[in-house]
Amino acid sequence: MSHSRGHVIVVGAGIAGLSTAWALMRRGFKVSVFEQGPIPNPRATSYDEHRITRHAYGTLEGYAYLMPRAFALYEEMFKDIGARHFAPGSVVYFLRDDVDWFEPVSRSMAALGKGMHEIPLGAVPDRFPMIETKSLARCVETEEGGMLFPIRILTDLTVFLGNAGVSFHADARVSDVDPEAGTLVANGEIHRADRIVIAAGAWVNKITPVVADAVIPSRQAVMYLSPPAEYVEAWKSVPVLIDLGTESGTYTLPPRMGTRLKVGDHVFTRSGDADGDRIATEADVARLNRAARLAYRYFDRYQVLEKKICFYTVTRDPSEEFQVKPWGRKAWVVSACSGHGFKLGPLIGDGVAAAIAGERSDGDTVRLAAGRMSLDEARAL
Repeated sequence: MSHSRGHVIVVGAGIAGLSTAWALMRRGFKVSVFEQGPIPNPRATSYDEHRITRHAYGTLEGYAYLMPRAFALYEEMFKDIGARHFAPGSVVYFLRDDVDWFEPVSRSMAALGKGMHEIPLGAVPDRFPMIETKSLARCVETEEGGMLFPIRILTDLTVFLGNAGVSFHADARVSDVDPEAGTLVANGEIHRADRIVIAAGAWVNKITPVVADAVIPSRQAVMYLSPPAEYVEAWKSVPVLIDLGTESGTYTLPPRMGTRLKVGDHVFTRSGDADGDRIATEADVARLNRAARLAYRYFDRYQVLEKKICFYTVTRDPSEEFQVKPWGRKAWVVSACSGHGFKLGPLIGDGVAAAIAGERSDGDTVRLAAGRMSLDEARAL
């Protein structure tokens, strides 16, 4: 492939970095990827068995409008890598408190032409016998969501990019980025490119101060479980389940295609150092255990297979907007904003590549990443 459009260095080989490399490579750029660990890196936020994807975004309606394009870009990526690491299905929400969710979701789903319907509370015990129905006020099912399988996506994408000529630099700790000169230092050696993209996940603030006032690493715990015998069959057929209770708030991915049952916590700790350990303590999982006991019947009878620590990058305020910004003359900074990073990775990477290629203005790329585009603007992408 011709590299006549220039050379871009991407720092970080999680979904943001690899998606950006993919989008740049498709446009004819020479791409080099630098990663502080192995590629894929088991310590990366992106490295997981399965993640949720969906159209419903609550009050963040701008992101809902972007999801059709996000789904379409994943399909393009799957064609390139030769595997569709996606299990389509609905997403079911259990509302226990007066949260501002139903009205904006109804509005955005209708605008997108996506289906949603309420499940009668009386039907919940038969369809979802594992759900604790006490305090349950509403049950809503949204269509056209499902689960992505990150480890498989990252692995196949790495192989595809390497075969396509992308240069990988594993175990390369990056420092001293000069966004004006287009240089960086990795393991003591200077590297130069026409553009640099910093997509370092929870380590972003260790490389650049550009988004430090907006984002912070967040130490998060998830648990992988084996359900009680009486719920094994039910878990094989249920879709993604999300509990929106104030105290019971959890997200749960059922076991599919060789993955385990996973439950996680909606509440961000906004604390911890991404270079720290990944050993989940009882303190790490205390709130998750409390929430899960309120969301699921007989939760204490579930066997814990693994307690895992990962680090997200989250916004310091509740906005949960991606922080994607040009830096100097020759660099971009790409930072996710909580658990939205994986489902939107190819969309954000493609947006940054479009800006570098001159296909889209820097300002429009920033607006897209922040979820500030209207439905008509999103449809025009």
